[in-house]
Amino acid sequence: MNYARMVIEKEAPEEYGYDRIRYNLSESSIADQKLSDIGLSLPDLTLFYGEHRGDRELRALVAAQDDGLTPDDVLVTAGAAGALFIIATSLLSASDHLVVVRPNYATNIETPRAIGCAISYVDLDFDAGFAVDIARVEASLRPNTKLISVTCPHNPTGTMMSRADLDALVALAESRQCHLLVDETYRDLSYGQRLPAAASLSRRAISVSSLSKAFGIPGIRVGWLVTRDAALQERFLAAKEQIGICGSVIDEGIARGVLERRDAFLETLLPEMARRRDIVQAWVDGEPLVDWVRPEGGVVGFPRLNVGAEFDLDRFYTRLLDDHGTYVGPGHWFEIPKRFFRVGFGWPKEAELRGGLEAISAALRD
Repeated sequence: MNYARMVIEKEAPEEYGYDRIRYNLSESSIADQKLSDIGLSLPDLTLFYGEHRGDRELRALVAAQDDGLTPDDVLVTAGAAGALFIIATSLLSASDHLVVVRPNYATNIETPRAIGCAISYVDLDFDAGFAVDIARVEASLRPNTKLISVTCPHNPTGTMMSRADLDALVALAESRQCHLLVDETYRDLSYGQRLPAAASLSRRAISVSSLSKAFGIPGIRVGWLVTRDAALQERFLAAKEQIGICGSVIDEGIARGVLERRDAFLETLLPEMARRRDIVQAWVDGEPLVDWVRPEGGVVGFPRLNVGAEFDLDRFYTRLLDDHGTYVGPGHWFEIPKRFFRVGFGWPKEAELRGGLEAISAALRD
């Protein structure tokens, strides 16, 4: 494995220093929660080796969200990142091929690169509403394609596939005897129709999610992958056991408590995040130098700067941070031109969100 640090991690706000940022619009989750915020306290647990597949009650809570899934279809991992690493290293080798819909979460690209497999990219188009082009995905497939990788709701654009497009990708994976990976980390933050977990639709589909983004508890490092292919799940379990045997029983105990309160939590959260999205929409509507595709899920969007070639993008980002204390996720984090940037509207307080948006406008006119 030829590891290289991901740009999005090298330039993460925790690397730069939170104390140097006044308006942090770069985060891709809701605000970080405390145990007291979500009405939980640390349970009195025996600190033993937990179940290798993950706490069974936790897996049952995940499986219960979709018809046709059982706790045995769920493997608890160290966040979604741990799940994605297990999937890539279990399914891909240097002689294999992967199709990635880009932009995508960095791990879905960098881990396959470290493995050395061939990668074809299907880049989303702003002018097409960042919609997945199924025909281009199909045209990119090769005889040695092992995996198609997508995210939905999409990171960083916040757009969503239609049910028809999801079904078409599933059918492609089945007909070409490869696997479909759907990173569903934002699925609980869908503002309209909530798509079914891809894994519930086919043994060829693998779903990944976590509690980091929609529930604001990345510190407990709990995610999961779901597949109805028992043999493949056993392979994923073998990878998990060789990496870390099992997860933390403390983390999984907290995660179980959170998912037991899931519906009540989301009932309050979703309207608030929709209102935050409207704040950004109002700013975009009044800012002629910025446009975006309105997100349908998640707490991030991917605006485009309507500037010419003479506009100094590097200087813009430098002044935005140094002079205005505002941090966003520039396009190069996602291997996309720097005239795009990711803006997170779920993590900052409302006043900070508004202040950061005003700072972007000010920096554009500097």
